[in-house]
Amino acid sequence: MDTLKRILISAFLLAASSATAQTTAKYAGEFLSIGAGARSLGMGGAHVALANDVTAVYWNPAGLAQLNYPEISLMHAEQFAGIVKYNFGALALPHGKDASFGVGLIRLAVDDIPFTRLPREDLDLGEPYVDENGVTRINRPFVEREFSNAEYAFFLSYARAKSAYLSYGGSVKIVQKGFDDTSAWGIGFDIGAQLRLRNGLRLGANLQDATTTILAWNTGRKELIVPTLKIGATLPMSVGFLKGTLFPAVDADIRFEGREQAAQISGGPASMDIHAGFEYLYKESLALRAGTDTGNFSAGAGLRLPKLEVDYAFMSHSDLKNTHRISLKISLQEKKFRRK
Repeated sequence: MDTLKRILISAFLLAASSATAQTTAKYAGEFLSIGAGARSLGMGGAHVALANDVTAVYWNPAGLAQLNYPEISLMHAEQFAGIVKYNFGALALPHGKDASFGVGLIRLAVDDIPFTRLPREDLDLGEPYVDENGVTRINRPFVEREFSNAEYAFFLSYARAKSAYLSYGGSVKIVQKGFDDTSAWGIGFDIGAQLRLRNGLRLGANLQDATTTILAWNTGRKELIVPTLKIGATLPMSVGFLKGTLFPAVDADIRFEGREQAAQISGGPASMDIHAGFEYLYKESLALRAGTDTGNFSAGAGLRLPKLEVDYAFMSHSDLKNTHRISLKISLQEKKFRRK
């Protein structure tokens, strides 16, 4: 594990030393803000303090320290009437008495985009012409090939519990984007912490792209994804007469790229978006969720089975249609895999 920690620290220093004066690209890292896991997304994306499973690779790497068994998570989502496909997968492993590590992968893409061209590019669209066989045709576009617009993020995470109340963690994040024959690569770093107080209150913070994430395009352009600070709180409460537990949570995303009217709250270059929601877990088996994700209503449900969790999340959008997400989480709850 010392080797893994050295890799994380080296990547952090590399990213910091590379963050020179480049072009700050507003929304360049927007696909990284979508989230991971239908449980959290059904709660409006309020999960920085609550994350304590494999999805903490994305939400807050510090939460990985709470794992007792290896976990695997997969999520699929279709957005904007099914045009945009979003997939997330992660694996997390506990190590020793107080550490964990994990890997995760995000892919957002619009696939099978038609690339069209005109048979006669020297003529105007719709103009008639005579082909090599003497046949009169209309200069209409045809599909020459198809391509994808895809964005990837790979996470390598490490977490450790400093005490029963405090844990911390970090992630090396490799970003790749591609649009037809143009592509970009970048490397960034996330750092997070979680604090669990004696009264049950949990606080969390995750500084994403802490050193800025640099995207270097093969065209020579370089862009910077500026840091985003995600902070959150949750206070689990036992509801005895309903035979369950209530998990209310609230998060705030604080950015510094001048989003102005595109954010819920803004002032100068700083802006803030709010995520809030709750989960009601009945007898540790059935979950119901609802929330608001930056003003958009979300809801969901989950079923907890031995070693398996199945979750569904819904989010409404007035302009870009509704989004549906489904995720699975597998826990290898065997004695030989349990944290030592």
